[in-house]
Amino acid sequence: MSAQDKSGMPPWLPRAMFLAVWTVIAFGVAAWLFLQLRGLLVLLLISLFLALALEPAVNFLHRHRWSRGAATGAVMLSGLVIVVLFFSVLGSMLVGQVLEFVNQVPAMSRGLLSWVNATFNTRFSPNNLLSEITDATGLIDQYATSVAENAWGAGTTLLVLLFNGLTVALFTYYLTADGPRFRRTICSVLPPRTQREVLRAWEIAIDKTGGYIYSRALMALVATVAHYLALVVLDIHYAFALALWVGVLSQFIPTVGTYIGGALPVLVALMQGPWPALWMLVFITLYQQFENYLLQPRITARTLDMHPAVAFGSVIAGAAILGAPGALLALPAGASLQAFLGVYIRRYTVAEHPLLDDVPDDDEEHGAEGPGEPAAPAVPGGATAAPRGDAARRGPGA
Repeated sequence: MSAQDKSGMPPWLPRAMFLAVWTVIAFGVAAWLFLQLRGLLVLLLISLFLALALEPAVNFLHRHRWSRGAATGAVMLSGLVIVVLFFSVLGSMLVGQVLEFVNQVPAMSRGLLSWVNATFNTRFSPNNLLSEITDATGLIDQYATSVAENAWGAGTTLLVLLFNGLTVALFTYYLTADGPRFRRTICSVLPPRTQREVLRAWEIAIDKTGGYIYSRALMALVATVAHYLALVVLDIHYAFALALWVGVLSQFIPTVGTYIGGALPVLVALMQGPWPALWMLVFITLYQQFENYLLQPRITARTLDMHPAVAFGSVIAGAAILGAPGALLALPAGASLQAFLGVYIRRYTVAEHPLLDDVPDDDEEHGAEGPGEPAAPAVPGGATAAPRGDAARRGPGA
């Protein structure tokens, strides 16, 4: 018996313990690096999805004799102009609407107070109401003073946001302009079979992410034009800004975006009277039916149409994982994941079962055989005769 056998320690145990210790240390270092570089990784992830979204437009311009650098710059500049236009128009509308609301507060307060006194037989005084408004104004002044004192912190936050935006723009530009070189560098360290799968997955991501974004942008444009015409006909203030608000929010925020976007025009119309608000609500409801049943199926026929529940769940999951950036990336990520599952998961023929049929029972009893196919004749004993084709397939001995 050897000395190692007498000591009771297997010869492989020290090496296994040494490997386990170094594995734990490696995982610890990797976790520490991930926590330290989490912000940079989020920026890189945002840049990657923006590059996937811009790739179809850049490829289109590149096929028309544009260099990839110039095409990428033109597409990014166009997107920046659209974003700046949206927020500037929306900001001007918001400021103007707030100022108009502040000017109407005294008259609205007197009218509301008169209605309350007449309806509930009360004797509220306008002086008490004015004193409450004064107290609220004092609180607002105190809050404004505290905000002014923290101007340094607000300026620092603005600089951080500006730096992150420039970082995302820089990474997005290089990932898009040097996309072929970047993909060639990745594939150079992979086996040939893995290279084909990686490029196939990359192509799916570009197609579905870009297609989803562009189809939503097209529907947002149609919604903006339709709501702008309706707001102009109803003579509602800030028609263009409100239409832009409805078009963007209803398409890029799933499920709840329709209600959030449509609520603001109705509230603005309500300030001009109940009838404009009612007609605006009717138009928004009718347009949603038109979009859901006619417009959206035609536009998304060649792209990826996500179910509203899947889109809403993707946004919640993205916000829970990465916060606001995750909520913005959830829709293209969910679209790409749904495309991957549709390509790589094998599907089978589903067996017939009543739980899988959306036809009501009455329709099944009276018209399940379809037009031109008579029902199978009944035979004695309550059974049903089999169709001739089944009998012929079973043969005489069946």
